[in-house]
Order: sequence, then structure tokens, then C-alpha cells
Amino acid sequence: MSRSIFLGLAIHNHQPVGNFDFVFAEAYEKAYEPFLALLERHPAIKMTLHYSGPLRDWLMANRPDFLPRVAALVARGQVEMMTGGYYEPILVAIPGDDRLGQIRKMTRAVREDFGHEAKGAWLTERVWEPPLAKVFAQAGVEYTVVDDAHFHYAGFRGEIFGYYVTEEEGWPLKLYASSKRLRYTIPWREVRETIEWLREEATPEGTKIAVMGDDGEKFGLWPGTYEHLWKRGWMEELFTALEENSSWLQTITLGEYVKRYPPAGRAYLPDASYEEMTEWALPAALSSQIVEIKDRLRREGQEEILSFIRGGFWRHFLVKYPEVNDMHKKMLLVHDKVRAMPPSPWQEKALDELWKGQSNCPYWHGVFGGIYLPHIRAANYQHLLAAERLADEALHPEEGWLEYSLVDFRRDTHKELLVSGDSVNLYFDLHRGGTLFEWDWRKKGLNLLNNISRRPEGYHKLLGQITRESEEAPKTIHEIVEAKEEGLEAFLVYDSYRRTAFIDHFLPLELPLPDFCKGDYKEIGDFVDQPYKHEIREEPGRLRLTLFRDGYLHQGDLLPFRVEKRFSIPSGEVELPVTYRVTNNSPQTITVRFGIELNFGLLSGHSPQAYYEIEGYNSAHLDSTGETEKVGGFRLVNRDLGLAIRIKVDPEATLWRFPIETVSQSESGFERIYQASSLLLHWGLRLEPGRGWPARLLVQFDKMEP
Repeated sequence: MSRSIFLGLAIHNHQPVGNFDFVFAEAYEKAYEPFLALLERHPAIKMTLHYSGPLRDWLMANRPDFLPRVAALVARGQVEMMTGGYYEPILVAIPGDDRLGQIRKMTRAVREDFGHEAKGAWLTERVWEPPLAKVFAQAGVEYTVVDDAHFHYAGFRGEIFGYYVTEEEGWPLKLYASSKRLRYTIPWREVRETIEWLREEATPEGTKIAVMGDDGEKFGLWPGTYEHLWKRGWMEELFTALEENSSWLQTITLGEYVKRYPPAGRAYLPDASYEEMTEWALPAALSSQIVEIKDRLRREGQEEILSFIRGGFWRHFLVKYPEVNDMHKKMLLVHDKVRAMPPSPWQEKALDELWKGQSNCPYWHGVFGGIYLPHIRAANYQHLLAAERLADEALHPEEGWLEYSLVDFRRDTHKELLVSGDSVNLYFDLHRGGTLFEWDWRKKGLNLLNNISRRPEGYHKLLGQITRESEEAPKTIHEIVEAKEEGLEAFLVYDSYRRTAFIDHFLPLELPLPDFCKGDYKEIGDFVDQPYKHEIREEPGRLRLTLFRDGYLHQGDLLPFRVEKRFSIPSGEVELPVTYRVTNNSPQTITVRFGIELNFGLLSGHSPQAYYEIEGYNSAHLDSTGETEKVGGFRLVNRDLGLAIRIKVDPEATLWRFPIETVSQSESGFERIYQASSLLLHWGLRLEPGRGWPARLLVQFDKMEP
């Protein structure tokens, strides 16, 4: 008796908002165009494709002949197109009206580009939560693709074939499971291995479908794959094998299968993503531990136990990385402003900018994810600030406006002080050091404090297991352990506090710069991350903010000490005058070093266009380390961004400077990334009982020609 089976391939192609043009171009040359050309040469091979909105926009502007070629395949019934969130957001992380809006925008684009009404949706990073069934159904979507891991977490066992139906509040959605086996054999194993497995799974009824939903970038852009797939012909071999076995192995689009065959049953799936993502979402120590446990169980042949082990919850990334939580809450704040605008073309433009700022890549991290990539984070902030500017122009038609609010910005029951105006946004963390954690130059679309602190990652222990990629048999990105430079272990330094601005330090007089850079010291005061009180006074054209803390210095005894910092915030200006006063409230004379720390994320650390200008000192790169005494003023310059940050200080201070550099993992290996230029202005003080000491800073932003 003859046996047969269907194969459903769903390929997702995406580049994040703000990615470098050369990355788009390389992905096109190595993955997207070769794959399309292969489909054109093999008209009998059917599949389902998805191109995200950012990639679609780039293709239309830079490779205008590409999408019409795809449309020709759609017209002849070879290809089915999927919809999804246009700018590839994690749907569960954005408000409900934006979920629907982004999906409908993508559906319109598919209709315009291909004359096709998309009924399937790509689920970004396969991050699933049950309410999405209703969202997709309301947007006109009939099916989506998750991982087989999602089904295993719900109690299903073995390979998952066909599709299942779920629902939320009565709104139905069909769910396909992408096979992990296929994701790991295509294209990493010999073609015959995939063909033989499919033959084993074929049935006399011939109604089963095996599904693989995966990233298009793995077909040429990932390390070693271009040589393996296109130059050595692995993909040609696969498609030829599919054609040669078409008597029993038929490729089919997922939408066509849905029309022809009933569901395999009902399924209610828990919150989940693909297996690796759930591991990455765990705290660092647990993420490495769960990988070790799974590896041990596999070696011991305990596969039945593995099906009961699952990792963390995607939303924990907002706990794991506070900087990302701040960006997410900024997005929610901007959403509320934009949705409050009256309907108009300006609101439509603001919505589109908001949606660009919801692009998923800077909101998480694993092998992929853009948390550690400054340009990806900066792109989201740029679009969020553009949306906010459009919304505020509708709310504040006058020039030179300035306002403040005390709100639970982070949604953690603690109130932050948000100062906003037509020129800058200044967000103060009253609960942790009275620090400034967001400093937006609105017309430039820049958050100047956009950086990531140095923290442990579960994969850091792998730096001692560096291997080199095999030219004969490329590994999956989850198997490659490589480094882009030697000696990265020396850069595994971890911060004990957020690298923000106006952080108040009390340090030993003898502390050397290298120890401060590495965090190898003990803070004498309790001011870095403890609560500050505040007072606000409004004046015409100016807001006066005083932040103060009555804390202690630890010098044998607990010695009462007061720090007061006064910000004079002008409307319509991009400068910030700050006056400090520290007071010894103890009964004894205190000798200590007082320092004010600022961390500016200016994207480029070692570019010739990015450097310090220090009085009496030659220019140095923004990723340089050094000490300069008796500094009264200096600048941080980035000509690529067209800006300089000018800082004046009185009395003259000793300036320490060093880069905040993280070590993170990517699909091409471990890499060191410049996050910020850290500055510490400090003075040696000797204060008698009851005596105070003042200092003044003036921070100004200068526009520059690139």
C-alpha cells in the first residue's frame, strides 16, 4: 500500500528597525535573493513566506524588482504570503489596539504587493499567550505557527502533525507546530536524513503534514551557511530531492492544507516561546543551569523527563534588564499620548512612528535579540520620540512649554519624576539615587543615556570553551561557541548599579581609577541607589527641582551627611545647570572623595568622528580610559550624530573617563560592545562639622556638522 505525507515550509524573513543598511544588503545577497531564485527554478515546490514590514520597506526602496518576483510566484499558486505585526513586535508586549493596527497594516501591504488576502500570520519569536487567539481572529487571521515545544508544555507528546484549534472567548484560531527535528536537520544534516524521516512518517491515508517554520536568514546569512547551502549546493540538493520524491512527498502551503483537511483536535497552549527563548528569559544563573540539566538528561537518554522541563516566561526580560523595562514603559507612555490625539493624518503618522518603536529586537536577548546593540535600541527610541513629538505638538501648540508629573512610570508602585518640554525630556529616579535615567534631546530623537549596564549572562562561562567553525559541517547557532577577539574574559566586569546620570559617590581617597572601572571598591556613602526627596518650584520659563538625601558615610561610625542637587531646567533650551551642595552633619571632621558620575551612550566608541575634547589635553576616543586633573570644561563629540555634549564644572575637578563595554553573544560569536562613556568628576574634600561644600555643573548640547 502506498504511503504519503505533506511538508509545509513557512519561511520568515526579517531585519529589525534601525539595522545597518549593509546588513540588509548582505542578507539580501546571501539569503533572500538566492532563496527566491531557487523557488523560481523549482516551480513544483510550494511554501509559505513572510517578509516583515521593515524588510519590505527596504526591499521596495533598494531592490524594487524583488517583491514583484515574489508576486509572480504567488500568482501561479506556488507561494502563499503571511501577515503579522508590521514592524515585528512581540504582540503580547504592546497594547491591544496596536496589536490589531499592526496586523491590519501588514495585511493591507500583502494585499497591495501580492494581490493576496493573507489568512496566516507569523508569530514574532513564537511568543504565545492565550489571549492572542482572539487578537488574531479579530484581525481576520485563521492560523499561525508556534513551536512543537508549546504543545509539549501542554501535555502533547512526540511529533505534532497537522493543526489544532484553540479559542479565546469563543474566537477560534488554528495552530500549526513547527517541528524542532526539521529545524535542526534543515539545513544542518544531510538531505537524505530529512527525506528518510519523512518517509518513515508517511501514512496510507496521506493526510499528515510535517511543518517547519523558521528564519530565512539561516539560509545563507548565519555563519558558514552561505558556503554550505549555495556554493556547495545543499539547498539545490534538497529541492531536487523533494521533486524526485513528489509521488509520496508533497509540499503544500499552510493555507491550502487548512482548506483541504480538518483539524487534528483541540489544544489550549500555555504561555511559551521556542525552547531556547524560554532558557534565555531565565535569570543568568538559572539559564546556564537549565541548559546543563537538559544536556545531561539527553546524554543519559532521559528524553521522557525533558518533556516536563521548561524555561522561563518572555516577559521576564523586563525584569532581567531594567533598561529594557524603561524603554517598554516609555513605549506605553507614548502610546497613551498618541491615542489621545484627535483623528488626523498627523495621528496616523504618529501611530506609524509608535509602531516602529515597538519593533521587538531591542526588547530581549539570547543568541539573537538586540538588547546589547546600541543602534537597535537607539532606533526604537528615535521613533518613540518622533511619535511623542507629534503628539505633544497637538497638545502644546505653543513654543517653549515645560511641564512635570509624578507618576508610576515603571508600574512598580514607586513614582518617578518626569519633566517634559519641547526641547528635552528628563526622567528622574527618586527611589534610586535621585538619578537621571532618561535624557532625551527631542529634536535629535536621541536618548543620551541609552546604554546597558554590565551584568552576568549565563553563557559567559562558555568563554573558556571557544571553538572554531567547521568548514565541512556548519553548526547551528546554538552549537557555535566562538569569539570575535581574544581575551574577552578580561572584560567580564559587572556593575552593581545602573549606569545613569548624576550618580553621587563617596569614595576612599586612595582609590585608583582601574579599581573604580571594575567596581572593585566599597562605597563609603549610601547615596548611589537609595531614595531621595524632592522639592519643585515653577517659575516663568523655568522649573527648579531640588533633590536631597540625608544619609550616612561609613567611616568606622555612621556619620550623618547630606547631599543636595538643584536642577534649574529652562524651557526651550537644551542645557541643564546643576548646583550641588554636600554638608557634613556629623560631629567630626570628614575627609573623603566626592564624585558625580554621568554615563552618555553616544553609539560610537572608537570612531574617528567620536572623541573627547578636554582642556589642555589632546583628543581621545570615547572608548578611551584616562585621568585628567584640574578640569574646568570638556566636550564629548560625535560628528556622525551631529552633536557634542559640553560640560563645564566649578570648582575644577579630576576627571576619570572609561568605556562601559559589555560582552554578549550573537549568532556569529561573542563580542565586546561599547555602551557608554562613563565620566566621574570628583574632588577630595575635608569638611569640618556642620560645614558644606558647593559645586556647579553646566551641561549643554551643541549641534555640529557631520
